[in-house]
Amino acid sequence: MIARRYFVSGRVQGVGFRYFAQRSAAKHQIRGFIRNLSDGRVEAFAEGIEPAVAAFKEDIAAGPPYSAVEMLEEIVEEPTGEYSTFRIEK
Repeated sequence: MIARRYFVSGRVQGVGFRYFAQRSAAKHQIRGFIRNLSDGRVEAFAEGIEPAVAAFKEDIAAGPPYSAVEMLEEIVEEPTGEYSTFRIEK
């Protein structure tokens, strides 16, 4: 089990990005959360097996239609085991 925190910038708010990420997380059995930040970025925390987290990262790096990911920052974290699902936080 690994964990990563992502900060995604570009045109990532108001384009369905969080819902896209939630569907991707479900597909790859990722647990964690995603939320909009006040500075226009999106933050995601993902826990899962290494190949699943890598696939989730690829998905959010591409983003949904109408989004434009300009930068994806990845931070290595320790898994917390705190999340049983992947949720959208307000």
